[in-house]
Amino acid sequence: MDFKRLLSVPGNSAFGDFSLLLLRFVAGLAFMFHGWGKIQNPFGWMGPDGFAPGFLQALAALAEFGGGLAWILGLLTPLASLGIATTMVVAFSMHAIMRGDPFVSTGGPSYELAVLYFCIALILIAIGPGRLSADAQIFGRRR
Repeated sequence: MDFKRLLSVPGNSAFGDFSLLLLRFVAGLAFMFHGWGKIQNPFGWMGPDGFAPGFLQALAALAEFGGGLAWILGLLTPLASLGIATTMVVAFSMHAIMRGDPFVSTGGPSYELAVLYFCIALILIAIGPGRLSADAQIFGRRR
């Protein structure tokens, strides 16, 4: 597999690149906040009754905190997006399937954010982080 091609960045308009930077920054910052408490106790943040083993909890903590930082920087964006997308599939399953939470709720848990973040991750996998990213500086533009 050609990793340089995978990590290279397709060309967009200046407005498109700025929009991707803004999206990465806001969503990445939110993910860092979501992951901050988890990264403090990566193998046990779900508590003693958590459904996932410690190593999966650590992967989720790393995906959220580290993936958020990677989104902000635009660094290894497809890999970070894959980790975040996987974590959001689990979050969706937990809220929608296991708990039966609604898509949107005015006063309780819902799976709206999990679906939204999953879609952002797919967008960043599909079109890349834009030229205003570390990936563009390191791996160049896709031809």
